[in-house]
Amino acid sequence: MRPPLNLLTDVEGVAVGHATDLECGSGVTAIVFEKPAVASGSVLGGAPGGRETALLDPAMTVQTVDAFVLSGGSAFGLDAAGGVQAGLREVGRGLQVGAARVPIVPQAILFDLLNGGDKDWGLYSPYRELGNVAFEAASAGRFGLGSVGAGTGATTATFKGGIGSASAVTADGHRVAALVAVNAMGSATVGAGPHFWAAPFEQDAEFGALGLPPQFDTRIRLKGYNLIATTIGVVVTDAVLSKAEANRLSLMAHDGLARAILPAHLSADGDTMFSAATGAKPVETPEALMQIFHHATMVTARAVARGVYEASSLPFPNAQASWKDRFGGGITA
Repeated sequence: MRPPLNLLTDVEGVAVGHATDLECGSGVTAIVFEKPAVASGSVLGGAPGGRETALLDPAMTVQTVDAFVLSGGSAFGLDAAGGVQAGLREVGRGLQVGAARVPIVPQAILFDLLNGGDKDWGLYSPYRELGNVAFEAASAGRFGLGSVGAGTGATTATFKGGIGSASAVTADGHRVAALVAVNAMGSATVGAGPHFWAAPFEQDAEFGALGLPPQFDTRIRLKGYNLIATTIGVVVTDAVLSKAEANRLSLMAHDGLARAILPAHLSADGDTMFSAATGAKPVETPEALMQIFHHATMVTARAVARGVYEASSLPFPNAQASWKDRFGGGITA
């Protein structure tokens, strides 16, 4: 067994790929499952955008998904799932419906239309093609963090946002991992300083090992009052879960957002967390299930901080500064 990477791909059977368009200031991230995974999700932000999210409700018939897609581009970005779906269909994946196969690919989008990139793409947006590129790039190993994929154009109230990921193993040996595209209306850092709200949960200096500040500035910090934002992500475990339990996993991941971003789940946020269980390892006791839920909160909070810590500024005039622009490289993971 290979050593853990502290990434979503530490869960066996999960591949991640990015497509990044720096000229546009946007991108797509595809999370592809080797086999259909029991999946759910939940939306707690007030301004979400998504595709096939209704089927993730535990009351709905379809139990498994083939992939998840996270994308920039606001509503234009919803084309990205079509590119991932096309790639899956080409390799014979999908729900069998008569002679046809229909890949199940729920998607969430974030708002990055005002970050300075060139969004004058003509009649059709580039997101379907970016989705296919992200699918083709998906691998089960190391992948980029920061200003890549769906995190390319992400911002927060204080510093540049981006893709973050983290993983953990429970006391019973279940792997739990998260990937988050951090594009919050609020802030992942305490005040205007370098300290992260998620500092109590940090592992192995993954976002600078600065700990907590001596004093806490809890005043609200927002991108603005007429903007739209969204933090979107995925939490995955190798456990055997029902769809209802997977839904609870997504809600626990939202607890992680609330511990890492202040404020979270605003009316102008579209905060959405998908969840999936690959089913490789049975859950023997109620305590083991609670441990999985607990770690979903922790890895999501850590992933948020890593997404901001690893981000870099976009190459545009007046682009939002990154954490490292302001505070230096620190300790890289």
